[in-house]
Formats: sequence, structure tokens, C-alpha cells
Amino acid sequence: MPYAPSNGLQLYYETHGDPGGRPLLLVMGLGAQMTLWEPAFCDLLAEKGFYVIRFDNRDVGLSSKIEGGPQPDIAKAMAGDHSTASYTLWDMADDAAGLLDHLGIERAHIAGASMGGMIVQCMAIRHGGRVRSMTSIMSTTGNPAVGQPQPEAMAALLAPPPATREAAIEQGLKTWTIIGSPGYPPDEAELRARIASDYDRCFYPEGTARQLVAILATGDRTEGLRGVRVPTLVIHGEADPLVTLSGGQATAEAVPGARLLTFSGMGHDLPKQLWPEITDAMAALAREADGG
Repeated sequence: MPYAPSNGLQLYYETHGDPGGRPLLLVMGLGAQMTLWEPAFCDLLAEKGFYVIRFDNRDVGLSSKIEGGPQPDIAKAMAGDHSTASYTLWDMADDAAGLLDHLGIERAHIAGASMGGMIVQCMAIRHGGRVRSMTSIMSTTGNPAVGQPQPEAMAALLAPPPATREAAIEQGLKTWTIIGSPGYPPDEAELRARIASDYDRCFYPEGTARQLVAILATGDRTEGLRGVRVPTLVIHGEADPLVTLSGGQATAEAVPGARLLTFSGMGHDLPKQLWPEITDAMAALAREADGG
């Protein structure tokens, strides 16, 4: 089983493509397993010359769980009291850098979705020498004045964890209906199958709560982003109700020279119909960063 020792943890990871290609580390979002980077999406990136690495963040999937610390109190954290945080996104950025160490990769292209976008921002700020380019997808800067969720999306995010497998599938369907792309609705049977598969792989709501507190405890990265000096692409859905468009706009404004690419009809997911344009933009960014 491919596990990497990193930052005192064990991170589960998989790779796609030629190890001699451009290394690309994909970082997923809140409570999301690496499986949300669908294999066909990774294969498309590999076809464009990337050596793709996807992994489970701490507290999700098959990677280490952070047990024995304070019980995460989301309400307190939302009110500004971060005392129940077991870690921050800076620690998760260190995890990702440690995975690169394990793989013997000195510098990589990095891309993250949602919380994963926040993590790669932290990597670019703290580990800038390890980063060839950064793609921040459906994410935000941590400034509470931007990117805030719409009420229905926030309610879905904070819904109590389901008690059974069937309830988890139904709740997942409801959540993705709320936060997904209105212009590109998914096939319900495919979505149900993916939710069920992820539930069977790992269902661990405690980790999601700790990750959410970590996001809140990390704070505003805007000033740090002003010092980032790597080619940067910011991708955002214009119909994203969970991390609204102003979060992506603020990210692009903060990073010098960043390009903002938005899609009408795209919510808080990666619709298959947009994969060709998204992966083309990521490949173009990598060519720019690598000088051709």
C-alpha cells in the first residue's frame, strides 16, 4: 500500500502518469478524500505531461487520524475562539511538503480545490522554494469579508453527521445538489455510486470537524499571498454557493500576476464538461513556469 511518512503521520497516496513528467500534487478539500480527484481527471492531466500525485489529507480517507486532542467546537471557532483546534492549514501544508520529500521531488506544481486551495496557498507562502506553479480552485484567502457561503450552503456544510450508510448517501445527494454546478448537473446514479463508494472507503465525520476548525484557526492569508512569486492560476465557478466568487477574485488580486479563470454555471465541484478547459489551463501554466 502506498503510504508516505510525513510530519509524524502516514499519508495514503497514489500516482498517475510517467514519473519523468512534470510533478503535480493535487490537494483535496474539507472532509474530501483523494477520490474526488477522479481517476479520469488525473489521467487527462497525465496525458498532458504531468506526473500526478493525489493523496488523502490527515483526518480523512486512509491517512492518519488526529485523535486524542481537544473535541473540535465549530461554534466557538466560528465565533473566534480557536482553542479547540488540533492543527491548522499550515500543518497540512507541511504534510504535503513531506509527501514531496518522500517521493524525492524537490519542486512540484501544486493544485488544490476548496480547502485544498487554502493548503496550496500555505505551501506557496511557507514552502515557496518547493513550488513551480500554483492552481487554487474554488477557494479563498481566509479574509472573512470574501468568499462567504450562502445560507443554504452553510446549512448543508454544518448539518449533523448521518447515523447510517443510507442516510449518508441521501445527505450527500442533497449536499451536492445544493453546492454543485447548476449549469452541469451530475448523473444522479453516478453521484449516488460515488458517495456510497467514498462512505465505504472511509466515513469519519470527526476528522471533517477538526479540518473545519483548522480552516477557521488559520486566519487571513492575504498578506502572505502578496509575497508569492510563482506563476498562479485561480479557477472559480461563478455559481459557487459554498465559497462564493469573491473568494477567488480576492485570491487572484492578492497574488502578483495571477490569472483568474471563471466559469458560468460552475458551482462547488469540477464538472466533467469543464475538465478539458481546466486541464488545458493548468498545462499552460506549467509550461510557463517551466519555461516551455
